[in-house]
Amino acid sequence: MSVRLNLNDRHQDILRATIQHYIATAEPVGSKTLVEEYNFTVSSATIRNALGRLEKAGLLYQPHTSSGRVPSDRGYRTYVEQLITPDEKIGKKVEKYLNEQLNWDTWSFEALLQRATQILANLSGYIALITLPQTRANRLRHLQLVQVSPKQLMLIIVTDSYQTQSILIDTPLSVAENLEENLEGIEEELQILSNFLNSKLRGLSLAELALLNWSELDQEFTQYTNFLKKILGELTRNLQSSLTTPIIVHGVSEMLRQPEFSQLQQVQMLIHLLEEEQDQLLPLVFEISNPEILVQRVTLKIGSENPLESMRPCTLISATYNQKDVPIGSVGIIGPTRMLYENTIPLVESTADYLSDALS
Repeated sequence: MSVRLNLNDRHQDILRATIQHYIATAEPVGSKTLVEEYNFTVSSATIRNALGRLEKAGLLYQPHTSSGRVPSDRGYRTYVEQLITPDEKIGKKVEKYLNEQLNWDTWSFEALLQRATQILANLSGYIALITLPQTRANRLRHLQLVQVSPKQLMLIIVTDSYQTQSILIDTPLSVAENLEENLEGIEEELQILSNFLNSKLRGLSLAELALLNWSELDQEFTQYTNFLKKILGELTRNLQSSLTTPIIVHGVSEMLRQPEFSQLQQVQMLIHLLEEEQDQLLPLVFEISNPEILVQRVTLKIGSENPLESMRPCTLISATYNQKDVPIGSVGIIGPTRMLYENTIPLVESTADYLSDALS
């Protein structure tokens, strides 16, 4: 979670102008530029002082001591959360364009997603991603807990296509102590827990699992609340890692013209991720193991907020598309952190909304 900063009006205006100028030019921004190109009624010295304060707050930094300032990842985060309003006209434009360009009567769904991804890449100028929907095989048919050692349990899961997977789980101390107190009834205790899990989880998809809330449990299971949350986390991560859902990608060549990608190594790392490591990229684009993510309409990972090194120069904006209110896929855009956020956010959101409405 980001910390919301209380900036006064002047600091907000100067930070907004600095970031907008840097987004447009990719050049460090100094006080002279802000005085000449923006309608500030204060002196250059006052703006210099404000830029220094914003730098101390971690929102800007100087790449060289003699240069102007550029936004930090934290600066972009503040910009997105406090200083801009996404352009609704852009959202309506992309919905209209998708309606005109996609033929739902004769095209396959994959062909529709391919074309939608191309449109999104062309409109944004960045890399567009759309995941194909989940398959039925991600629904749970049966679960069983088995003790393999005093400190470890195995969770065995069977999907509706009769695929079997097993997950080793470290037993939390509180649960281990409770089982040790009932040595003779360990198998019975685990069977009771297994029956409870089956009653709650059987028939659910991976996306529906992520929406479960264990905060309200029957009294006899309250002592297992944290353990059940841990099982749910392990379960969704394991199933998600086994997904073979391909990601449709367009717009790489356009994005690589951005100055941020002038270094060959950065380009190679990003292309390798998009082409060879989609299994690592998928959990970032379609992050359904975290219920908090699903509550938010659009999610952003800016620069260092991305866990993968190859994504650190980038921002990823994503939104899920749904079928009957259940997330089954995701729409995303990858661009430099120096991104037109007020345009890109509604592009992603409106494309996801369009696909959700079409699937309904």
